[in-house]
Amino acid sequence: MTVAPCGSRGRLLVTGAAEVLTCAAGAADLIGRVPGGSVLIEDGRIVAVGSLGAVAADVVVDAGGGVVMPGFVDCHTHVVFGGSRVDEYAARCAGSEPPPGVPIGIVGTMTATRPLDARALADASAPRLREMLAHGTTTVESKTGYGLARGAEIAMLEANRLLADEVGIDIVATYLGAHALPPGAGRAAYVDEVIATIPEVAERRLATFCDVYCDDGYFTLDESRRILEAGLAHGLRPKVHLDAYSHTGAAGLATELGATTVDHLNHTAATEIEALAAAGVIGVVMPLLDFAAQHPHPVHARTLADAGLRIALATDICPGCYTASMQVVIQHACRSGGLSVAQAIRASTFDAAAATGCADRVGSLEAGKQADLLILDTDRHEDLAYRIGHNAVRIVVRQGRVVV
Repeated sequence: MTVAPCGSRGRLLVTGAAEVLTCAAGAADLIGRVPGGSVLIEDGRIVAVGSLGAVAADVVVDAGGGVVMPGFVDCHTHVVFGGSRVDEYAARCAGSEPPPGVPIGIVGTMTATRPLDARALADASAPRLREMLAHGTTTVESKTGYGLARGAEIAMLEANRLLADEVGIDIVATYLGAHALPPGAGRAAYVDEVIATIPEVAERRLATFCDVYCDDGYFTLDESRRILEAGLAHGLRPKVHLDAYSHTGAAGLATELGATTVDHLNHTAATEIEALAAAGVIGVVMPLLDFAAQHPHPVHARTLADAGLRIALATDICPGCYTASMQVVIQHACRSGGLSVAQAIRASTFDAAAATGCADRVGSLEAGKQADLLILDTDRHEDLAYRIGHNAVRIVVRQGRVVV
């Protein structure tokens, strides 16, 4: 396998593939499989994909009989945070209560995150993003929600900008001030604070989306409406964490407000799934979160897909679900969630890009799009599901440059 220099620009040809997966919008097989295809890139953009024959190029990357496919898009993460909850997780695995004084839950992570400025948060989070890049993720949606105070939430958003520049990964930012109620805060006062932060987030263009966690013990349907409508008024598109541990009725709110995604969906009713599908809302499924939390009612992705809901997959990397690999997400989504390999790959690329609002730019290998692609160490895409725990990514090309 021949590898181009990391700084290579100009005209780059990826050839020698066993198969190219375009994952293009209209692909009848969902993944746009082209046996023996090639990809031509110029100045960071895809020029052509398919059986190209002899093409002049400044640099040739030989895929060595591997699979070429789009970079993964991880469309639901909480990758920016301080501290660790390993003590809590280890105790839960053993069926015991965490030791006194260790960080527990969202508020536990808040305690470790609030003291950190944007620079310190970026330094703490960069190793996680580099690990994600090494496993093939080239675009990440990064939510706030561990500051739970205006200044700390803004610092998390500022950290996203530092990380995008320094790690070399595309980051789509989401403001999730309504992730949990901080200790000692009155409900009404904190909802007002979340809403009061939105104008600064929008004016500084620190986020694309506004999200809220609507569930028992978090934010009510009325509170969620106020926050999301305030976000919309300032140009932040709505997303909703909903129904993770109870049925909330927030699916109707998501449909009404034109939410881009609804995430979790463990207790969403079948009629609501059908309405979400009809409205074009994307359902984000995180099988490793259900695994890590030992969720009593895990989402079955195939059931949602069979009901017509467009599915996107994500890691939900966070202190309670520490995974950097979209490949492992695919493996769980197939074996436990009932998706076909093609469905899972589609949900991790093109449909995940739609869930982050950037399917016009990334998520598929099509002429004019940003040249983010992977070369795998296997000649069959099915190995992404079959080789459990294996990192099949050998080369990552981002914006036309080999970065891994």
